Amino acid sequence: MNSYGISAAICTTLAFIITTLLGKIMIPFLHNLKYGQTILDEGPSWHKNKQGTPTMGGIMFIIGIIVSTVICVPLYYKIAELNGIQAYETPLMITKIFAGLAMAVGYGAIGFIDDYVKVSKKQNQGLTPKQKLILQFGVVICYFLAINTANKVNGGESLTKVNIPFIGTLELGFFYFIIFAIIVVGIVNAANLTDGVDGLSASVAFFIAIFYMVITNLLGMFGLSLEAAALAGGCLGFLIWNLHPAKVFMGDTGSLFLGGIVCALGLSSGLHVPLIILSFVYTSEMFSVILQVLYFKFTHGKRLFKMSPIHHHFEMIGWSENKICTVFSLATIFLGIISVLIVTLSI
Repeated sequence: MNSYGISAAICTTLAFIITTLLGKIMIPFLHNLKYGQTILDEGPSWHKNKQGTPTMGGIMFIIGIIVSTVICVPLYYKIAELNGIQAYETPLMITKIFAGLAMAVGYGAIGFIDDYVKVSKKQNQGLTPKQKLILQFGVVICYFLAINTANKVNGGESLTKVNIPFIGTLELGFFYFIIFAIIVVGIVNAANLTDGVDGLSASVAFFIAIFYMVITNLLGMFGLSLEAAALAGGCLGFLIWNLHPAKVFMGDTGSLFLGGIVCALGLSSGLHVPLIILSFVYTSEMFSVILQVLYFKFTHGKRLFKMSPIHHHFEMIGWSENKICTVFSLATIFLGIISVLIVTLSI
């Protein structure tokens, strides 16, 4: 096994073990604090059985992913050196790796505040939508400032170019930051909507991570590939506790973090088109809510779906939670294969 293979195996395993073991500590701790999820009446009636299940469990995989990334990215370069390979990462890419991780943590922190308000007040409403949006745009702006500053210091190429496979490069200039700030905030909130069925959000994120591992490895972006490996391991470890019937929920703490790190991997690698493709399950959840609201408004009370987001529609027609996870994961795998093919053929 080469230096990258060894490092990736260690990274995934470490994140998995840390996350899994933290479940043994955090779930009883959250139970004792009575940090349980409040289930609204407007959801599927059988979800009431989940009332009181501990939330904020996303802290488990956030810790696992952070520790694994911080240890294994430098470890890769050390292993490569011991094997006589000169592996070198530019200061800009190192900034992208850890600024991206910080962006994800920033979104996780917003989710944590939101979760804390909910559990402390025993309600299902935390921060207001306006408060969330201000904080969320603030986080992505900080990420852009960090990588833009690093780019200027190191004399790198323009960060505002978007590579469109088979077509070419599009220079967006300052509009790049506006467009992708909106896209990032949209995907982050869409990932939050996806967390409505046991195991769904972590399953989708796991397969997105796997395909980011493959693509960034193909492009020689080994540091980012290891960050994706940590994400895969963290999600897998969390699924031990979150598959139906869930013993813990990730809460907004976890779902916003996952949306943030998926976006960070896409932006930091310059894989803008694959980011949009791989995030399709997330965005389909978001657009199902938008379409439901618009259809209800313009048809004077009729519904396009039995319930939104879309995963609840499938629940209402009789799909089990495990079936929804399986189908949505298969959809992500299909989209991941398309992304790999696009990147491979356009290299």
